[in-house]
Amino acid sequence: MSSSHPEPWLPRRLGVGDAVVIGLGSMIGAGIFAALAPAAAAAGSGLLIGLAVAAMVAYCNATSSARLAARYPTSGGTYVYGRERLGEFWGYLAGWTFVVGKTASCAAMALTVGTYAWPGHAHAVAVAAVVALTAVNYRGVQKSALATRIIVAVVLAVLAAVVVAAFTASTAEAGHLGIGSDTSVRGVLQAAGLLFFAFAGYARIATLGEEVHDPARTIPRAIPVALGITLVVYATVSVAALVVLGPHELSSATAPLADTVRAAGVSALVPVVRVGAAVAALGSLLALVLGVSRTTLAMARDRHLPRAVAAVHPRFGVPHRAEVAVGAVVAALAAVVDVRGAIGFSSFGVLTYYAIANASAWTLTPGERRPQRVIPVLGLAGCVILAFALPVTSVLSGTAVLAAGALVYFLRRRLAPAPQ
Repeated sequence: MSSSHPEPWLPRRLGVGDAVVIGLGSMIGAGIFAALAPAAAAAGSGLLIGLAVAAMVAYCNATSSARLAARYPTSGGTYVYGRERLGEFWGYLAGWTFVVGKTASCAAMALTVGTYAWPGHAHAVAVAAVVALTAVNYRGVQKSALATRIIVAVVLAVLAAVVVAAFTASTAEAGHLGIGSDTSVRGVLQAAGLLFFAFAGYARIATLGEEVHDPARTIPRAIPVALGITLVVYATVSVAALVVLGPHELSSATAPLADTVRAAGVSALVPVVRVGAAVAALGSLLALVLGVSRTTLAMARDRHLPRAVAAVHPRFGVPHRAEVAVGAVVAALAAVVDVRGAIGFSSFGVLTYYAIANASAWTLTPGERRPQRVIPVLGLAGCVILAFALPVTSVLSGTAVLAAGALVYFLRRRLAPAPQ
């Protein structure tokens, strides 16, 4: 079923470089500073194997998403792909899991900003960060892309300093990279599921498809470039942290990269790393709010969310009501939620989202530039396996959210059927 709506389409202002930077801002900001320690706690000395598994599943998902985004260059990402290829319910379920899961993720990133910038007032700083970035997004997607470009440059510089400090430290031990008896298949899969939370930033590129120049060319180029750069950064920084801290000390670290430079004997870098972490979280938050607001816009156009949200600002060319609504919800959550609790919950939702994307890509024809059949098959199987390998609380809460979303959909269809 195709969407029909009278609202104006969003202007196409983003090129390949802008799209790559937006993806990097989300992936690098979210993962290195938020998911590394809990992943190490799950996988132990098998952390790098978990990273490789997460990267493989992410590659399959990225390939499927790129082909679908080129075919359907509108706002909404997998919400649109599922609706068009599998039916209205599957599109709705993808949108539901994305909006709910990523809204929680936004709150976690906002709190990361507060925790690093001003620990004693983390919640207040988090709310202020959400308000400020919502204002940036409101002024136009090009300003968001420019802000993200600056943030990515700062974060990469900080991470480079961490890597140099670790690799030149007298305390670095290559033996920490060995695989020990603490590694298990379940632990590696759980770590991969948690690390996938970080890789999922390329979804921002797909959900911005309506605002990209020549999407059939730009999106398939931008997604693998952003993913490849992120994998190199993740692998390098993970090895740096492991050789200095070892898997067990890394798993218990509350600020793993700050602890890495401290253990490397470069304590002067600790404040720099803390600033870098706050900036990285800002970049992730900026990109996340962009993606959630665009999916909200697409769902509002189809009346799965209040129709009033489906509006585009006549001057700035952004879904301003969706952005304000998402910003308000995220600010409210940031005032009360816990940072770490959101990662597993968000991972379950995002893995469900990409499972639907892979199923949608399977239905593409050769004339629609379908990927090799093995890609969506591995992507779908990987998403399901990693989702149910997550901590039990994440699986239970994620399943409950899926069930609640399905219930809302069917009640809505029963009580107020959508017009044909």
